[in-house]
Amino acid sequence: MVVWNAVVVLGIILGLYELIAIHGDLNFRGSHWIGHGVHSIVLMMVALFAVFNWPAFLEITRLASSGIPFLSNIWVGRILIGLILNFKMHGVSKVVHGQLAARGMAEHWTHTFLISGLVVTAPVYWPFIEPALPPWLLF
Repeated sequence: MVVWNAVVVLGIILGLYELIAIHGDLNFRGSHWIGHGVHSIVLMMVALFAVFNWPAFLEITRLASSGIPFLSNIWVGRILIGLILNFKMHGVSKVVHGQLAARGMAEHWTHTFLISGLVVTAPVYWPFIEPALPPWLLF
């Protein structure tokens, strides 16, 4: 069974958190803020889909038949997704406006590790959050 509720709900929440964190770190505004927000949420949902549905993700991407060692291990997959997401956040933050960031070269490592950790561990804490959400938020 493919998990969708968590992907959408946490994708929006964590994507917005990433947007707020990078906005605070880099001081950008205007259309870049909106563009990065859409980018953050969509890629967060892709990462969460992979984390919550690792076997299905491997089948969709055809990685299941690649023979890569340890790739079928769900925690190895989740950690790989977290690392990829971490480097994606730093890469995106470095090219905002095509310049160096106002307060350094990229988003703080603290924020990216926190966001990546929340994505990697999402299947662990989601069962505790889901019952507290209003019914209209779940489909």
